[in-house]
Amino acid sequence: MSVLLIFIHVIVCIALIMIVLLQTGKGGDMGAAFGGGSSQSLFGSTGASTFLSKATTVAAVVFMITSLALAYMSSNQTGKSIMTNTEAPMSAPAASETKPDEAQNTPKTTVPSQQQQPESAPKK
Repeated sequence: MSVLLIFIHVIVCIALIMIVLLQTGKGGDMGAAFGGGSSQSLFGSTGASTFLSKATTVAAVVFMITSLALAYMSSNQTGKSIMTNTEAPMSAPAASETKPDEAQNTPKTTVPSQQQQPESAPKK
């Protein structure tokens, strides 16, 4: 099911890109190059919608539906893992084991921190 949905999603994505690239922009006629395209308003009426604008709308709706369906399917996957049949690696035993009495009798040694002085300090 998910393979079919991914296939549809990729096909619609490619179709949406191609449909958008085939469309001409607003004022894309020859008069716009010489300043004649200013009579059209930016968000005004554009007349009857073309086939490409309807196809863009349909492709965008299908793209959004497949995107939401894929997101829903991937978020609800439980129990599926590639690591279900493998066992956890065994941990190696510690190299040196100390008895609790020895750990308490061991003196704690502290190493004084060595601060590095700059080689040439500015002289005043």
